Amino acid sequence: MTGFRVYALRYAERDARRGEHFHGYDTRGAEPHPTAYYVWLAVNDDHTVVIDTGIGRARAERAAGLRYLASPVEALARLGVAAAAVDHVVLTHLHYDHTGTAREFTSARYHLQRAELDYWTGPWAERVTGERWLLNDDDLAHLRAAHRDGRVSLPDGDATVVPGLSVHLVGGHTAGMQVVRVRTARGHVVLASDASHFYENIEGDRPFPILHSMTGMYGAFDRIKELADGPHLVVAGHDPEVLKRFPLLEPDIAEIAG
Repeated sequence: MTGFRVYALRYAERDARRGEHFHGYDTRGAEPHPTAYYVWLAVNDDHTVVIDTGIGRARAERAAGLRYLASPVEALARLGVAAAAVDHVVLTHLHYDHTGTAREFTSARYHLQRAELDYWTGPWAERVTGERWLLNDDDLAHLRAAHRDGRVSLPDGDATVVPGLSVHLVGGHTAGMQVVRVRTARGHVVLASDASHFYENIEGDRPFPILHSMTGMYGAFDRIKELADGPHLVVAGHDPEVLKRFPLLEPDIAEIAG
């Protein structure tokens, strides 16, 4: 089994402030702190795996301040990957900016933590009204239909998706937040997604303010560090810095491990 090649594909960006990205008071909270939006691709001779599916074009057009550079499917096509060729899609969690084009991967099997699906289909998500905006009901309906069709795997914790690529339940940001560990020629890469939006979250031990569990966020930081073969192989979920820490293939595509 050959190691995976891993890529980060930026499909959108948004201006923001530091105060939006760190829990608690920050004397620098008014300073600019831009947000990048990514999907990730892991590919080897046997499998093509997409990690998260970004924001769909219709939702992006309604998102104030979002600069939509390309749909995630269009971004993948720039690497020669057609949506129909993807055999597995990992959804790290069910926030709208991670599920928006899931339905376009018509040949793929989806991988989602059972705790995540249970939370968003259970009673608590209806009552915690302040976070309901983070869910796209149409995306959830598609995934529930795919589940009925036998196309969804729902691990309870750590699980192997395919040899060399595994998912790990960390929680924190959401009830069923998972990170992805990928074996590459450089070592084990961890795609943190929203378990650490920015490098400063994990490196400064400062949780993001949208969270399900504060202690879970800290535990996620620790687990990411355990799973990665060094801090240089951690990939933050929304940090423009990703495109500076890893070699660029194109202006919006970084090669994490080739």
